[in-house]
Amino acid sequence: MMLRGIAQGAKDTFTLLLMRSQSCNPGLKFSSVWPDIANRSFLIHSSYTTDTTSREENKKTLENLYSLSVDITKIRRVKEWVLLQDVAYVEEIAGILQEMGADATTVANIIERCPEAILHTPAEINSQRALWQLVCQNEKQLIKLIEQFPESFFTTECQQNQKANILFFQELGLKNNIITRFLTSATNIFYNPVEKNKNVIETLQRNYLNLGGSEANMKIWILKLLSQNPFILLNTSAAIQDNLEFLQKNDFTDQEVLQLLSKLKGFIFQLNSATMEKSMLFSKNIFKCSDQELKQLVLKCPALLYYPVPVLEERLEGLLKEGISIAQIRDTPMVLELTTQIVQYRIRKLSALGYDIKSGNLESLNGTKKDFEITYGKIQSKKERPIFNPVAPLQIED
Repeated sequence: MMLRGIAQGAKDTFTLLLMRSQSCNPGLKFSSVWPDIANRSFLIHSSYTTDTTSREENKKTLENLYSLSVDITKIRRVKEWVLLQDVAYVEEIAGILQEMGADATTVANIIERCPEAILHTPAEINSQRALWQLVCQNEKQLIKLIEQFPESFFTTECQQNQKANILFFQELGLKNNIITRFLTSATNIFYNPVEKNKNVIETLQRNYLNLGGSEANMKIWILKLLSQNPFILLNTSAAIQDNLEFLQKNDFTDQEVLQLLSKLKGFIFQLNSATMEKSMLFSKNIFKCSDQELKQLVLKCPALLYYPVPVLEERLEGLLKEGISIAQIRDTPMVLELTTQIVQYRIRKLSALGYDIKSGNLESLNGTKKDFEITYGKIQSKKERPIFNPVAPLQIED
């Protein structure tokens, strides 16, 4: 089982790399190369060899890393293949980082966390530096980002696409601090040809207006949607259209579809109609409700739409084991947005105060961690209220 998992992980790694390559080189066909690859057991690291059985570590690379006080044992443990390459640019990459203001400790830390940085040419890194400077206030901020997210910075492929998308996002009205967050946490969206990202945005804009949204609010809606979930750009326009049409076929009004889009924070675009249909049918059977009642439940709790059936089953089972009834869950379906572990933790905390969740509603369990702490604090304050002064006002901020 473990070997099968490793093999699958290798396949997934290759698939991701190949998808990136196809974004930069549409002429590369996945189907034409995978059969040969599938018959061999190896992990691919860009264009570098990973054969560690017959090669020796590059002595010059080791010497240069030692001079920078880099902990080479960390590299050997995780990415030894980097040390085997014939060509490395240790001194040059360290020099570029130092030019940007990195001290010796920072340089060593960056290389330890992302050893493949030393395999990029100085020209590649300087180009990447210029790209990120388009959205960074200064080099101090840039070096801080590189230290926090070295792998994102040292992913230098598709630089033309990266630049075009940065400029497009700026034209769209996204603030630079949001774009830097995308660069560090949603790197893949920059590998798309800018025309693809523009097409997705235009599809969203068109549908927003068709659903009754106003021209004045459209830009704000798009920017908020992207800020909440930039990964919607990894979907196709056809998939977005299909999901919206699915909701309309299930009798959600245009206004209700807009409401769902806001609540789902863009997650609806990562779903498909088959998954949504199964989830809705499961909820209808569990709660024994009509189509109209189900629609109201979904509007109240979009989790019933975007979580697959196994997730909903697991969370329902967890709630039932705590003695909570189906009727309670139907009254407060938002509780299904929480993992079983979070629900169990919150129930234990409330039970310690003598609060019986089985005899009341589930509103006290809902919300973010901050929301729950406020609710918990109010219940705790009521419990600790002095018996001798039952009418004393509670000083609780709403």
